Amino acid sequence: MAEKISASDLKAQKDDFVIIDVREADELAGGKIEGSTHMPLGLTIRNAKKKQIEDLRGKKICTYCGTGYRGNIAAEELSKEGFNAVTLEGGYPSWNQS
Repeated sequence: MAEKISASDLKAQKDDFVIIDVREADELAGGKIEGSTHMPLGLTIRNAKKKQIEDLRGKKICTYCGTGYRGNIAAEELSKEGFNAVTLEGGYPSWNQS
């Protein structure tokens, strides 16, 4: 399991993180975290393994999805590749509730 961050903590530290939305394109209609980068889960994993997001190395990354499941997978895979990654606890819905 990847390390988690609460929505309230992420809001307080938002400028310290690169926020990656790992949902699919058709899920974005319901909104997204302002300033986040859209990179679906499969692409996030491929980009990390193929060294195509090396500019993010050394930065704090927070992933999120619709429920927290895919965000957790993304953060876990990024961590395995040596990135400093956490996931938003509860996914995007938690962002709107805090």
